Amino acid sequence: MTADAPPPPPPAASALPAGSRVALAGASGLIGSALARSLERDGHTVVRLVRRPPRGPGEVRWDPAEGRVDAAGLAGCAAVVNLAGAGVGARRWTESYKRLIRDSRVLGTATLARALAALDEPPRVFVNGSAMGFYGETGDRAVDESAPPGEGFLPSVCVEWEAATGPAREAGIRTVLARTGLVVAREGGAWARLFPLFRAGLGGRMGSGRQYWSYISLHDEVAALRYALDTGSLSGPVNLTAPSPLTNAEITRAMGRVLRRPTLVPTPGALLRVALGGLAGDILTSQRVLPAKLLESGFRFAFPGIEDTLRAALRPAG
Repeated sequence: MTADAPPPPPPAASALPAGSRVALAGASGLIGSALARSLERDGHTVVRLVRRPPRGPGEVRWDPAEGRVDAAGLAGCAAVVNLAGAGVGARRWTESYKRLIRDSRVLGTATLARALAALDEPPRVFVNGSAMGFYGETGDRAVDESAPPGEGFLPSVCVEWEAATGPAREAGIRTVLARTGLVVAREGGAWARLFPLFRAGLGGRMGSGRQYWSYISLHDEVAALRYALDTGSLSGPVNLTAPSPLTNAEITRAMGRVLRRPTLVPTPGALLRVALGGLAGDILTSQRVLPAKLLESGFRFAFPGIEDTLRAALRPAG
């Protein structure tokens, strides 16, 4: 499959009706903004959850920290997607920022789940963000959705984050926990930092380079979220990662080939820990995560390989 002609996601049972209202928290982020564009292109109405006073009927006020949301604005939504949360890589992991990472996910999810469960006509599906950080360090061991949580800060956050959807599940709303991997995009996430570094010829393996990185193209991330909305057989945890995780050293070599730059400048793990604090663990941790549920249900990746994924991210917008 070439980066120039990605196929559409396959049709699936229980698709959202044409012109559905879809509530979206986290619509201003990398994934959320791309998902909103995709839904609107297909004729759906996206209702964005905002923390400021709404500027029109397409916005709904919420305050996740205080546990408040305008439930009336959620009425009539066929689906709700929650991708809100403080950026894991946005700042150094001080204790106060770690609390923000947790609270922005757990409190917001709990607020939405309670509000959806209380609606007279709840949505047919609730897709809630999660992360492959759930699994913690896996080394060379490949894991799928059946694996237990790992140990440490990020796994503990993911466990609480996912548990906060409980009221929606108990109310009979099909709930999908989207455990997203490293999204490859030029506009944001880890690769927004990596691409300039490698273009300058300053890229190289990080730490030992033996740690697995489970990546996914932004195109496939959005397609998988749309697929989760449309596929009635999907519920619970679903890994959103490409089918063949690679080591950091393998991805480094692929970056060099695609960008036609040398990749001879390794970054020692100790230096990463000094420069990035807790975030370095996300880079140095080995997570070999497989998208078993997506593959078993018939989802087709447009960009399953790293080189096509990188080229897709570098392709001009539009």
